[in-house]
Amino acid sequence: MQKKLSPIIKPEDLTWLNFDEEIVIIDASAGSKSRYDEEHLAGAIFADVNEDLATVGDFAEGGRHPLPTPERFATVLQKLGITKHSHVIVYDDKNGGNAAARFWWMLRAIGHENVQVIDGGYQAAVKSGFPVTHKTEIPKSVDIYKADNWSLPLTDIDEVEKTSKSNESIVIDVRDANRYAGLTEPIDTIAGHIPGAINIPFTENLDNDGRFLAPEVLKEKYTSTLSAVKPENVIVHCGSGITACHTLLALDYAGLQIPKLYVGSWSEWSRNNKEMILKS
Repeated sequence: MQKKLSPIIKPEDLTWLNFDEEIVIIDASAGSKSRYDEEHLAGAIFADVNEDLATVGDFAEGGRHPLPTPERFATVLQKLGITKHSHVIVYDDKNGGNAAARFWWMLRAIGHENVQVIDGGYQAAVKSGFPVTHKTEIPKSVDIYKADNWSLPLTDIDEVEKTSKSNESIVIDVRDANRYAGLTEPIDTIAGHIPGAINIPFTENLDNDGRFLAPEVLKEKYTSTLSAVKPENVIVHCGSGITACHTLLALDYAGLQIPKLYVGSWSEWSRNNKEMILKS
């Protein structure tokens, strides 16, 4: 039996990438196209979070970064030169790799298993000696990538409202503690959190260097919290469905089942007259 590919690749293990024709490197740095134009990992193709990984519209219907249809995402993959056989390596330039994790989740959700996120992101790859460039990268010309459904579990605002206070479910809010507590809100219009949700900031998945904790450490951490409910009754959310994917990535890295993603997250919930804990 073929060993399951780790969802995380260490920057020290990137040296073999240029020797594999199936490798496609994706730079998913959120809002950092200018940085990409100045410098990026050699061979990396830029994927825009707003245009390629979301269908931005009315924040009250799906939040700030609702998913595109699988069919639309498939056209993005073709544009990026990705085929069903591609080994995709994705990174971004933010602490933790949130946008990279969103790309990872979306690929996994259409059944593409051969995808890894660079541990520590752009900065760690550069520090490890991976070459950088400012030249424009041209994606390979590839055949149509077909996808018609999201196969990883999703949930919506109605199910979250029904289950958030249930003893049989756990809703995890991965935003930082001050946003969860309603003490600050730098992006959305209202500060607070979903009633019944617990707070496990995504930063707790990382060590002091911005690298993921060891799988066994992550497994122990989350098993102790989630053991009270069935894995299929765990829901993860953030502000707009991007950062939540970081925790889904961490759980997969730990060898645990990937729970439900609430894509709309706080940006949708807070705009729909739902019950909220505004300060705690």
